Amino acid sequence: MKLAFSTLGVPGLPLTDVLALATAHGYHGVELRAHPEEPVHPGLDPARRADVAAGLKAAGIEVLGVAGYARVAAPGADEPVIDEVRALLDLARDLGAPFVRVLPGGGADQSPEEADATAARRLGTAAEYAADLGVRILLETHDSHRTGADAMRVLGLVGHRQVGALWDVMHTWLGGEQPVESHAALSPHLGYVQVKDIASADDTSPLPLGAGVLPLADVVEVLSRHGWDGWLCWEYEKRWYADAAPLPGLLTPGREHLTRLLNESA
Repeated sequence: MKLAFSTLGVPGLPLTDVLALATAHGYHGVELRAHPEEPVHPGLDPARRADVAAGLKAAGIEVLGVAGYARVAAPGADEPVIDEVRALLDLARDLGAPFVRVLPGGGADQSPEEADATAARRLGTAAEYAADLGVRILLETHDSHRTGADAMRVLGLVGHRQVGALWDVMHTWLGGEQPVESHAALSPHLGYVQVKDIASADDTSPLPLGAGVLPLADVVEVLSRHGWDGWLCWEYEKRWYADAAPLPGLLTPGREHLTRLLNESA
């Protein structure tokens, strides 16, 4: 498996500095948070996109995914959401990223069936555009669809190879799923896996990998046992927790912890 970290852990940091961190601490790739407050987002013009792609290539660091904020199950009109997904797909194509992350974002006033159908309709439409660009859309286990079983309700309706799953291990755990259950649901559609650690279900402040309660060893074990050879991406949510320790000083211990788990499960 290859190791990456998300720029959510170093909010607003220039891309050159992000790539320097990845290189210095032994990571193979980065997940780029695609938000207007970040250096890389869908509003970049073609010249800037070319510069970003060249910088990634020169550093030898892969961009595994563009983490967008399109909420595909959210109430409202379809077209704005589909347009947002298409803009993320264009950005991913231009940067050489294989994946785009989208969120479910179902509303409290929707029935699960309505949220599922809304997400599946939008993802099915966007899938054809994704296929033309050679990029996959990944629905993250999150918010209204936090478990693998929840995500599979949508993915089963879509039934398109360009639409898959992003397994956020915190949300499936908070949803009451064991890693073996999440893997069984998501494995046919799995794009990559976001790892993290937290103190408890009541305190989701980010912690160094291995310092919290999330079953990371079980996640790595089930992935290894089934021969999965994709990305593990550390999503350290510093952006939302100002008091969390800075990520740069944790990157090497985090990589070492994941490497140890991989060796133990080999």
